[in-house]
Amino acid sequence: MLCPYKWSVFYAIENRYNLDAFALLEGRVSMNDPVVDFECIQRDKNKRKKVINSSFIHRLQKRHFILFDILPFLGTLVALVLIPYIPFSSFELFLFFVFWLITGFGISSGYHRLFTHRSFKAKKVVEIALAISGAMAGQGGVISWASLHRRHHELSDKQGDPHSPNLHGRGWRNIIRGLVHSHVSWMYKHDYPSVVHYVPDLIKDKTLVKIDRYYYLWAVAGLLLPTILGGIYHRSFEGALSGFIWGGMVRMFWLEHTIWSINSFLHCFGTRRFQTQEQSHNFGLVALLTFGESWHNNHHAFPGSASFGLEWYRLDPASWLIHLLAALGLVSDIKIPSKDKIAAHS
Repeated sequence: MLCPYKWSVFYAIENRYNLDAFALLEGRVSMNDPVVDFECIQRDKNKRKKVINSSFIHRLQKRHFILFDILPFLGTLVALVLIPYIPFSSFELFLFFVFWLITGFGISSGYHRLFTHRSFKAKKVVEIALAISGAMAGQGGVISWASLHRRHHELSDKQGDPHSPNLHGRGWRNIIRGLVHSHVSWMYKHDYPSVVHYVPDLIKDKTLVKIDRYYYLWAVAGLLLPTILGGIYHRSFEGALSGFIWGGMVRMFWLEHTIWSINSFLHCFGTRRFQTQEQSHNFGLVALLTFGESWHNNHHAFPGSASFGLEWYRLDPASWLIHLLAALGLVSDIKIPSKDKIAAHS
């Protein structure tokens, strides 16, 4: 007998991979069933699939890929072509930088370190702010993102890893195939990690579920806000267009590719401080540009650490934000391995 469900289903039609997919696509509930019993989910967890292969989800993935991966690329090309005709001002650079910071911290401090790895605890207002700012990056809803990343750590550089560059064989042609796959093409279509299996803690959080439900709203807001600010500042349609392009499209494109480079290039190139089981590498020269994510080998050695740099002198902006919030009393229980643990792992 199927367990009764007692909580609202995510609006699967409107999320990236979606997401109460765990109930909807496994045939357990319909879109009209009002709620989910999480105790039932936990009892039944081991009987469920770790991944869901569904043409419905694949259609959502393809749509998202076009809207938030292809269009920012095209928008960036348009921006470069329009420079002689609509030169960007310091205000466009300001919009780019501010929204890059907002969304970058949302991904690195929020999606990655807080929600995926639980490397610190935060007040509800901080959780909400980081979840929304991460969604504005256009890289998927927080619950999908965390589920995918936990599967990546479970199977890193092994069969089943959603975005490993190292599973395509030897030789330069296969290396290039692997890099292209891990950097971008995997997002077009892939198996969806079951959120019941990978993120049962997140789907119990009603606030997080509500934020995730409106992912597309936050992603579009990340494009509309710089558009509105550009129009107000310049008092013209061209100003609004310029704000949309530089604070929206170009910013989204830049953040996406710096984050994606962690999945692709940093599983092939760089330095390996720790002999981890997968092929993660560090590349400190781009630590500022990646919010500290480029200390990737450090991260795989200590995935529960809020600091990826591990030592204070290694640049890690996302860790700086976490410690700043702690100083303000908004964050607590920051997890960082001791010097002895780091030395023992070296």
